[in-house]
Amino acid sequence: MFPYPEQYRLAAPPLITALMVVWSLLSRALLGDNSPFGFYPLFMLFPLVILLHGHLIWSAKGVEKLDQSIYAFIHLSLAFVVWTFAIMHINGHSF
Repeated sequence: MFPYPEQYRLAAPPLITALMVVWSLLSRALLGDNSPFGFYPLFMLFPLVILLHGHLIWSAKGVEKLDQSIYAFIHLSLAFVVWTFAIMHINGHSF
């Protein structure tokens, strides 16, 4: 189903989290404070991370489901904090 090796599949959620950080830094610099075009990708990227973790859990076999669930719990907890601060950074001083 996924054409890439296992390492790429496992690294996709943290890479998307890093993309959130890069996007928030670039969009505020280029678009200014409180730009709706800066917010929309962030609102799509965090649910994508959730779906990718769900796919990793679903496709795992046996005890690996528990491993993937723990990985998802830890990463989603950290990614939510990163996502929140990325939204706050894009919002800037307009609040």
